[in-house]
Amino acid sequence: MNKELVDRIKNNPKYTELVSKRSSFAVKLAIFMLVIYYGFILVIAFNKEFFATKLSADSVMSIGWPIGAGIIVIAFITTLVYVLRANGEFEDLEMSIKNDVKDIL
Repeated sequence: MNKELVDRIKNNPKYTELVSKRSSFAVKLAIFMLVIYYGFILVIAFNKEFFATKLSADSVMSIGWPIGAGIIVIAFITTLVYVLRANGEFEDLEMSIKNDVKDIL
């Protein structure tokens, strides 16, 4: 890649905006998921009886199973949210940056 192109991209304010927004959003989603995962593990470690609670008196399934499944679903939803934003706002910024430096390519 030519140095002039790299410098022009790095000096573009839209590039700085893209990197900042993408990094901030990724960190927020990562922290959100880590809190959920570690919260789940901490409850298992310190309050096993909670997850052992039966859904009903006749049930063989404990409350831990649907909560664990819910965490997996939340992980998929979090991934979907990131992909939608990446394919929308982030991609629009990327295309704008490419258009700004198109003459060098």
